[in-house]
Amino acid sequence: MPERSGPGFRRRVGPPSRRARVALLTLGVLAVLFLLFVMFAGFWTDWLWFKSVHYSSVFTTQLWTKVGLFAVFGLLMALIVGANIWLAHRLRPPLSAMSVEQQSLDRYRAGLAPFKRWALIGISLVIGLVAGAAASGQWRTWLLWTNGTSFGVKDQQFGMDVSFYAFELPFYEFLLGFAFSAVIVSLLTSALVHYLYGGLRLQGPGRRASAGAQGHLAVLLGVFVLLKAVAYWLDRYALAVKTGSYKSVTGWTGLRYVDANAFLPAKTILFFVAIICAVLFFLTPIRRTWAPALIGLGLMVLSAVLIGGVYPAIVQQFQVKPNEQAKETPYIQKNIDATRQAYGIADSQTTQYTPQGSTTAEALKPDAQTIADIRLLDPNVVSPTFQSIEQQRSYYAFPSTLDVDRYGKGEGAQDTVIGLRELDLNGVQRNWINDHFKYTHGYGAVVAKGNQVNDKGQPVFTESGLPATGSLGDYQQRVYYGEKTGTYSIVGGANQEIDYTTDSGENKQYQYTGGSGVSLDNPITRAAYAVKFAEPQILYAGAITDGAKVIYDRTPKERVEKVAPWLSIDADPYPVVQPGPDGQPGRVVWVLDGYTTSDGYPFSSKTTLGTATKDSLTNQRGELLTAANQVNYIRNSVKATVDAYTGEVTLYQWDENDPVLKTWMKAFPDTVKAKADIPGTLMPHLRYPQDMFKVQRDLLGQYHVTDANSFFNGSDIWQIPVDPTSDTKQPQPPYYLTVRMPDPAVTSASFSLTSTFVPSGRENLAAFMAVSADPGPDYGKIRLLKVPGDSKTLGPNLVQSQFNSRQEVAQQITLLKSGGDSELEYGNLLTLPVGGGLLNVEPVYVRGRGAKYPTLQKVLAVYGNDNVAFENTLEEALKKVFAGAAPATTPTAPSSPGTPANPSTPTPTPGTPTPAPGTGGTTPELQKAWADVEKAYNDSQNAFKSGDWAAYGQAQKALGDAIKAAQAAQQKAGGTPAATPSGTPSATATNGTPPSPSAGASP
Repeated sequence: MPERSGPGFRRRVGPPSRRARVALLTLGVLAVLFLLFVMFAGFWTDWLWFKSVHYSSVFTTQLWTKVGLFAVFGLLMALIVGANIWLAHRLRPPLSAMSVEQQSLDRYRAGLAPFKRWALIGISLVIGLVAGAAASGQWRTWLLWTNGTSFGVKDQQFGMDVSFYAFELPFYEFLLGFAFSAVIVSLLTSALVHYLYGGLRLQGPGRRASAGAQGHLAVLLGVFVLLKAVAYWLDRYALAVKTGSYKSVTGWTGLRYVDANAFLPAKTILFFVAIICAVLFFLTPIRRTWAPALIGLGLMVLSAVLIGGVYPAIVQQFQVKPNEQAKETPYIQKNIDATRQAYGIADSQTTQYTPQGSTTAEALKPDAQTIADIRLLDPNVVSPTFQSIEQQRSYYAFPSTLDVDRYGKGEGAQDTVIGLRELDLNGVQRNWINDHFKYTHGYGAVVAKGNQVNDKGQPVFTESGLPATGSLGDYQQRVYYGEKTGTYSIVGGANQEIDYTTDSGENKQYQYTGGSGVSLDNPITRAAYAVKFAEPQILYAGAITDGAKVIYDRTPKERVEKVAPWLSIDADPYPVVQPGPDGQPGRVVWVLDGYTTSDGYPFSSKTTLGTATKDSLTNQRGELLTAANQVNYIRNSVKATVDAYTGEVTLYQWDENDPVLKTWMKAFPDTVKAKADIPGTLMPHLRYPQDMFKVQRDLLGQYHVTDANSFFNGSDIWQIPVDPTSDTKQPQPPYYLTVRMPDPAVTSASFSLTSTFVPSGRENLAAFMAVSADPGPDYGKIRLLKVPGDSKTLGPNLVQSQFNSRQEVAQQITLLKSGGDSELEYGNLLTLPVGGGLLNVEPVYVRGRGAKYPTLQKVLAVYGNDNVAFENTLEEALKKVFAGAAPATTPTAPSSPGTPANPSTPTPTPGTPTPAPGTGGTTPELQKAWADVEKAYNDSQNAFKSGDWAAYGQAQKALGDAIKAAQAAQQKAGGTPAATPSGTPSATATNGTPPSPSAGASP
């Protein structure tokens, strides 16, 4: 009979054929295997990466900690829930009441009967897997708890060590949360089972709960209430790290009067009430009635409302508000002290400073070095200049923000702007071979003097060219790991990379010998990386030969973040050309600052790192890894380096007293080297980090006030000024400068990180802030110059307005713009305490139509409120703003660099060095040394007379070096007193130290 079809007929479809079933089964198996291999590939490639960088212990510690937490807490949750489900089933009534409700449940019971055991196991495992996954995410909490180190500081309320709040309390809260989850899930699943098997009924006559169900659920509720009692007890301590807002402090942390005198006793009372209530629930199976337990629960809820809510409100309204200042100041003082300690600002030094509107030549002498080293090159503006002049090849590029460092030895160290010529694949024809085999690295560092430009307004390079040559000597110039290196490369084997292209167009070949990377000789490894990078060619490409390695995760920040996942990394890694030992070639290393943080420091106000570190350059520099996190403790505890050629990551302990770092070093042993292991060639390049400074700066806006009464009044709040040179309306960034703070204890200028403050809601200057950035004895010392409120000293935006409002300046700007054909770019507005006043300097760059980069054409200088100059060079601008302060006489050479000379004795007459009275003659080496001293001294005099501050600063540095050479020559000659220039009042050496060439001499 023919098969019928049509709208009224349905085609009967038989079961799939055996071939189809086999095909579907095969596809299913292959899909499962592929998913399993993808999971394996992620695990395997991570292990190989950590092994290649010699931090496999970090990987295994994390892995086993996560596995252990997953297994323990997952199994514990599965057992607790499974046991309660089993018990609920075991306590089911033998016969279900005959009711419509129970009859409708019969079919579910009947359907579940054959699978009861599997259902129990399945439900328990699923819940256990979820709980285990959540617990494994607490691996940091576990490691901190098991390795906690004492702070040696006790909180001011309970007398507990800070480590209790930082390391222990979070783990106890995690355990409490886990216990709550286990009880709640057990309660819900047990109630469901009791309902399914008739132990609980919603309809019908008689008892709604069987004796077994009542007892079981009552005990679970009792455990829940008992856990609530524990929560009340822990809440007492949590008050010390509770976050809220008070006055103008949004992250206020710690107890206030109402917390200590209302909430704290309330939590204690509720603890005992909850215990009593829990006991009543435990007695329910015996008494066979819910009444006492429910009454107790109602009383506990009522107590929570009255004691925990109404009573504190009454205390706040009728005790605190009528006399708030007297009640709150003791707790404000605790908050001030703890916050300043937790953020490392407790030792900041505040000095009253009244800036003068004019200065004198004598007042300028101690600040000659500060003036000489004023940084004209703005690292945030001149990157296009570096790019155009020093890019050399289209496949190289510089970061949009360059870095500031110091190069030179001893007193000859000078602020410089440095950038690496990194790989930029956008400049080549893109294909898989070019991207990953041929163009693999950048080449060389480019360095320019920070305080000079040439006659075209371009940087004065001290290291340039391809390959780079200059003042840095011989070093490995290839940059395989850099800020702009975001893709993987396959190196080694028979692969010949393009090293660089010569001026004649020849491609120099190179083969990587750095030793880093993961070998691709194993086919399984190649398959894993093919999955990881979603690139099947890795499996079969002929370009991958024996010995080939893959290098990836090549930015310094991500490498350090992976090997030290417990650190927050500063957003601005910077390159250092580090000389090699014993005449060997040097290396380029990236230096990164690592922070240890905590949100458990009692009474210390919390801050959001992303907000505190945000400024007008954030989009260019990036932000902290934990930018969204709130912390109330931070230390720059680690200095990390990443070798730009080998990718080697090294962590050094910088803060040897930080208990958080000590805790992590116990958790990850042998991953952080001692501070003493920092190479001597690297140490001069270490600096105070910007993000740490910005967090401290943000806190000091309010916490420069150390008196609780003044803090309560809130009349002296500072804020960071908006960057007047940017359109972002974001805070002004801090600047690295060589500066001498006007402090009698500070005798010379030093490399510092500086910023300014303005009063809240106003634009006049409130304070100047500087921290010593050099890794010497003064490293990290914060100094604040507080300006009187009635001084009307100009803040950065008022300085910019003063500049823009000058008619003669406006006319010159119009000429510079050439009728709209050119654009002006304002460089960093630098503020420096000089000569008893404040000097503001701003380089002005001009970018002509069609020009690829800006050039420095003008310099703005403002001294005081009225002395404004807009000149072609810094020297001309300074001469104008220091009008009347131009010295009529020449300065003397200081006895030590940066020390003012004695102005009371006559000027020496230069001549040939002769032995000082009482000496038995000099050696030729000593005579040459003193000739160098005399020359540097004369150069210094001439430069000061002409107002050439750059030359003066260089001469002062040369003078310091010459004095040291003379001292060494004297010691070599047997400790005889040093000779002095003829005509100079003689002085005998004391304790082997040669006298100054101008000891007691002045013009």
